[in-house]
Amino acid sequence: MTSTSSVTSTGDNVTATTTTTTTTSPPSTQQQEQLPLTSSSSSGANDAINPSASLYVGELDPSVTEAMLFEMFNMVGPVASIRVCRDAVTRRSLGYAYVNFHNMADGERALDSLNYTLIKGKPCRMMWSQRDPSLRKTGSGNIFIKNLDLAIDNKALHDTFSAFGNILSCKIATDESGNSKGYGFVHYETEEAAENAIKHVNGMLLNDKKVFVGHHIARKERQAQIDILRSKFTNVYVKNLDVDISDENLYDIFVKYGPVTSALVSRDEDGTSKGFGFVNFENSEDAHKAVDDLNEKEINGKVLYVGRAQKKSEREEELRRQYEQAKLEKLAKYQGVNLYIKNLDDDIDDEKLGQEFSVYGVITSAKIMRDEKNNSKGFGFVCFSSPDEATKAVTEMNGRTIGSKPIYVALAQRKEVRRSQLEAQMNQRNQMQMQQTVVGTPGSYMGGAPMFYAPAGGFHPIFPPSGKMPRPRWVPPPQQGHHMPGFAAPRAYPMRPPFGPRVYPPGVTPSPPSLQQPDHPSLTAKQLALVSPEEQKQMLGEALYMKIAPKQPELAGKITGMLLEMDNKQLLDLVEDQKALEGKVNEALLVLHEFKNTDGLETADV
Repeated sequence: MTSTSSVTSTGDNVTATTTTTTTTSPPSTQQQEQLPLTSSSSSGANDAINPSASLYVGELDPSVTEAMLFEMFNMVGPVASIRVCRDAVTRRSLGYAYVNFHNMADGERALDSLNYTLIKGKPCRMMWSQRDPSLRKTGSGNIFIKNLDLAIDNKALHDTFSAFGNILSCKIATDESGNSKGYGFVHYETEEAAENAIKHVNGMLLNDKKVFVGHHIARKERQAQIDILRSKFTNVYVKNLDVDISDENLYDIFVKYGPVTSALVSRDEDGTSKGFGFVNFENSEDAHKAVDDLNEKEINGKVLYVGRAQKKSEREEELRRQYEQAKLEKLAKYQGVNLYIKNLDDDIDDEKLGQEFSVYGVITSAKIMRDEKNNSKGFGFVCFSSPDEATKAVTEMNGRTIGSKPIYVALAQRKEVRRSQLEAQMNQRNQMQMQQTVVGTPGSYMGGAPMFYAPAGGFHPIFPPSGKMPRPRWVPPPQQGHHMPGFAAPRAYPMRPPFGPRVYPPGVTPSPPSLQQPDHPSLTAKQLALVSPEEQKQMLGEALYMKIAPKQPELAGKITGMLLEMDNKQLLDLVEDQKALEGKVNEALLVLHEFKNTDGLETADV
């Protein structure tokens, strides 16, 4: 549903009337292949000025896709291409798109019939694509309207001001919830149209509210004008006043710098001074002299603060700017020298953490993060005096065992940066998994599928790049009545491994897998501590497979995959304890026999 409005002028009043029409956009049924977008400059319906038929479509819901827009715009005329603009890292929609038609007539028809149409519950805002930034930045023909009724939307504003000339773009400023802020902008094709709109609408009534219409002034120019006005202040704010100072005393203190129109000490309901007040001078020069002379001057035993009086919004903006500036300076100061350390033992304190890293350089701070009960959260931060020292510490300390755990060490990052990197990694991983659709391709890994170990003769275990072991598809969460200690149970139907049989060249006969356990050095906790957690899981998987394969060559891969659901410490115990491994293998065989419901599975010693 979209709203339209018209403007009528009677004397000093402009009355906007609003009607509603309903437009239904067709639902998306299938994804369409799109051509690359090429947007060109556009300034209206003139082919000589705008040779391309590229439309900008804004105010879009983040879930709107190219397919939805294609079905909507293709009803008007053949669409050459559509592109929803997205963030380069997260691939989230930026809320706008470009639609290219083959000819100008179709673009004009789409602009006339589909502008402000509801898409996913939000009215879209369309205009000709302006590729030349000079057309947007000159501000020629751009007007500003304020004190608008909150019921006036983009469509109503467009219909009201379209009577004065061809509109390139029209927008009501909204807050985060989509509610009007009471002002907006209209960009005309010509300066004459903008002048005409200002002449006829400024000071008139729109929905019973008197509006201001004037030329749009760029933010930099507005800020420059505001700074000039602020430099000519006459009102002075004074705080940290002694409670005994009255209005007359305040007047006497400031009147020697020039004529004072008013001096007032702020008081509460019972007349007690609040410790601050205001003094207004007749001219700006006297106010400047008073601020320069009296600021930080002691009167009645108290050091005064004297400065230009500010509005609350201005003070809040200044404090916010100071906070952001201090935050950026702090980030720049610690960039490349602050380290993040996790997987720490609970008994490690700040002093011990600093001692472990002190060999790599001068440490300015070392801190273990703790909860409300002062218990360690298992991670902390170490800050060095130079980036070179921090880099050396990351290189040599990452994966090293402190206490009983191998620690993780990396440069500390802001939460926003970490989140964007994780989202990028997840998107990349999802794309890789979508591309790996050929199940029988050697060396590929299907996300979420059970890991598979080839026969002992040519054994190359495959692990996911992240090092995190996904739950095999045939190993769902434990179900009531079928819980086996140590690992979850497989589903009740057979599942073939994700890799097909190895293909040998013609004339080559594969040799049968050897059932003899090859020479393989035993693993120790010290050896595992020297490698990353990803490599630890792989080494443990290899060691377990080599111990299981001689007795269970057919099921060694599945049994190893089930055992790898356990943590690394338990796996290391199994590698070192033959009897414990035999018990786990027998449990795994029982689980396979129960849920696969196959004959011939017998428990056996490893």
